[in-house]
Amino acid sequence: MPTADLQELARKYFAAYVTKERGVVHGLLSDDFTFTSPYDDHIGRAAYFEKCWPNSAKIRTIAVEKLCGQGAEIFVRYRLELFGGAAFRNTELLRFDGDRIVDIEVYFGRTIKDGPRQ
Repeated sequence: MPTADLQELARKYFAAYVTKERGVVHGLLSDDFTFTSPYDDHIGRAAYFEKCWPNSAKIRTIAVEKLCGQGAEIFVRYRLELFGGAAFRNTELLRFDGDRIVDIEVYFGRTIKDGPRQ
């Protein structure tokens, strides 16, 4: 699949978090999908939806700032703002098999703006 097409699928994935469209994310992930972050070590699809998807309720915006790809891999740097006011940047590596995401690795970035204390 051409890199430009994979970049559009990556944009669609992040947009679904903002619009709270779980079905879109569900359709983009392969059955054998895995997710890794500093908090999660190679968890599967079911654990991803259980642990990660609920965070979509806190997200106000995600602005994709940079996309670059080679082959079936797309790096995405984005700025995310929460409804509580906090904002930060992360980078994610999305690996595709055809039009499905088979693996995501998240690299946490810096906090841009702290939110209100709770």
